[in-house]
Formats: sequence, structure tokens, C-alpha cells
Amino acid sequence: MKYLKYYISTITILSAGYICTLGEFFPLVFFISFSLFIIFGDLILKGDDKKHNYKYNLFLNLPIYLNLPLLILFLMTVVFILGNSDENVYSIFFLDILNIDLLHLRESIYFSDKIALIALTSLFIGIMGTVPGHELSHRIKEKFDLFVGNWLLSLSWDCAFAIEHVYGHHKNVGLLKDPATAKRGENVYKFVFTAIIKEQIDAWKIEIERLKHKSLFIFGFQNKLMIGYSRSALIAVLAFYIGGIKGLFIFLLCAFTAKSLLEVINYIEHYGLIRVAGEKVMPRHSWNSNSVMSSIYLYNVTRHTAHHEKPYLKFWELDAYHKAPMMPYGYLAMLYMTIFTPFYFQKIMSKKLAEWDKLFASDEERKIIKAQFL
Repeated sequence: MKYLKYYISTITILSAGYICTLGEFFPLVFFISFSLFIIFGDLILKGDDKKHNYKYNLFLNLPIYLNLPLLILFLMTVVFILGNSDENVYSIFFLDILNIDLLHLRESIYFSDKIALIALTSLFIGIMGTVPGHELSHRIKEKFDLFVGNWLLSLSWDCAFAIEHVYGHHKNVGLLKDPATAKRGENVYKFVFTAIIKEQIDAWKIEIERLKHKSLFIFGFQNKLMIGYSRSALIAVLAFYIGGIKGLFIFLLCAFTAKSLLEVINYIEHYGLIRVAGEKVMPRHSWNSNSVMSSIYLYNVTRHTAHHEKPYLKFWELDAYHKAPMMPYGYLAMLYMTIFTPFYFQKIMSKKLAEWDKLFASDEERKIIKAQFL
């Protein structure tokens, strides 16, 4: 069971692929059910605070590897359903092999189903693409893992993440110059917009410095960002071929939405926390969560305090800290709360920050808080 739980994302993609092709209302019902399953699972189930010992690492990595082809298949199916292409090889394959008429499905589903498909696909790219891509991007000495991770990140046009997050964010977390650390009272929509731009700029600075150090041409084939953009462009070409110009637009919309969701999560994970420049990153510099469903679906990125303390550890090696700053709810509940009721998020987090200032902050950090906000 301790291995099987990490296959829930694989099962979810397969289930969604089947259920969402059953006809009208099914995509909407699946999206709502999926969201409630995670949110109420986090609320009802006891916190995931155990660290298991594993012997077979392959069975822990396998669901992450499987996510890539399954996610691309699900994405392209949605691209065709919501696209404007004529019958093609992709739709014929579904009709002849799987007995699923995608053209009929395109005409029969309701507008609410189409919105649900876009939301679900964006959420899947975030949960099953970006999060495991984040996990693999830290394995800088394992080429196959980096290969899979970079392709997972390409689904949201986020090749910069593998550079800026690993070599920028982890060094600068809690500092004013970190684009992924939200300031107290900062508007979440403004944060998402500025974070996306600043992370791209920082990634380019880091990559240019690396290339100069190796005496390589900045815009050559060794530029990781250029390679990353090329991966995303190839997926865009595939989306155009399968779904036409409208299908291409759907892919770009889902990719941008997924990237925006990542930035909302960044906003939540470090909201309002302060660190003194030059000071070691400690468990108190991230908001932690031991919520069960969030931990399983997100490969323990919820144990964010441990991840920042020891970013070289794999997801199953992370400790569940009990005395770290804790999020009030699970990840998906916090995500929806922040997007749809940002005023309520800031209200409950102001109480959590008051607690952090009193129980976790160092004397120097309290001085910074006092200078900035009082």
C-alpha cells in the first residue's frame, strides 16, 4: 500500500480520460468530484506524518514517468474535443481502436463541460506535470530523470522553472529579491504576473552566467532555455495538427493557466515569511502541510519545510515536521481559497503570521518585520 498510493495520479488520469468521453455533464461532474475528493480527503483523513522505508525506488519513480505519456494523451484528447480540426488520424484511432467518437463528443457536450475540461486539464498539468517535474529537476546528476522532468515542465512552457527554482529560489527564499516569495498583504494576481516575468529574467541571468563560465555561445544548442522552449513548441505543433488553430489556443490557455496555478502555490508556500540574507534556510521559512491527499497527489511537496532544508532528498525521503509553520488547510483548498477569496486567505494568514512572528521568527527577522510593516 505504501507504494500503491503514489499511483493514484496515474489512476486519476486514466479515469478522467474514460469518464470525460462518456458525454455531456461527465467532464463537469468529474472536475467537481475530483476537487471535492482531494479537499474533503484532506479534511477528514488523519495527517500524513509517517516516513516509510522503501527498498524499490523504481516503483516510486514509475508513476512519475507514466505521467508524461498519459498527460500528453489526455491533453491532446481535450485539444481535439475543444478544437476545430476535421477528422484526422487521432480521431480515427479513438473511433477504430477505442470506439470513442471524439467528433460527436465535440458537438454534444455543453459549454460548462468545455470549461470543466480546460480547468481539469490545467489542474492535471499542474498536479501531474509541474509537481513531478519539480521533483525531477532537483535530480541534477540523473540524466533520465532530468529528461522526463523537463518534458513534464514543457507542458506549461516552464523550462525556466528547472533553472530559477533550483539555482535561484532555493538560495533566495524568504528574501525580498526572491520572485517566488510573496510579501505580506501582496495581491495574489499581481504576484502571479510579476513572478512569471521575474523568474524568466532570473533564469536567463543564471543560464547566461553558466554558458559564459563554460565559454559557450549564449544562443547555441547548449542553452537549456532555448532547448526548453523548443520542447514546448513541439507540443504546440502537435496540438495544432490534432486540434487546428483552436486546439493550439486551448493548449496555450491550459499551459498558461497551469503556470499561473504554480505561482499561486508559490504565493501560498512562503507567504509573508522573512529570512535574513546570508542566514541558513530553516524549516520555519516555509509553510508546511501534512494533509494526506495533498501529500499523495503532490509527491510530498507538501513537506515543504523539509524540502527547502534538504532539497537534494527525493520525495519519499522527506520528513513530516510537526513543529514547522503549518498551513491551515490542504493544498487544493488553499489554492481555491486564494484564487476565489483572496481577502479571506489574507485574513486567516494574518493570524498565522502573528503566530509565526511570536513563535518562529528570530530576533533579526522580527527587526526586519518591524522595519517593513510597523
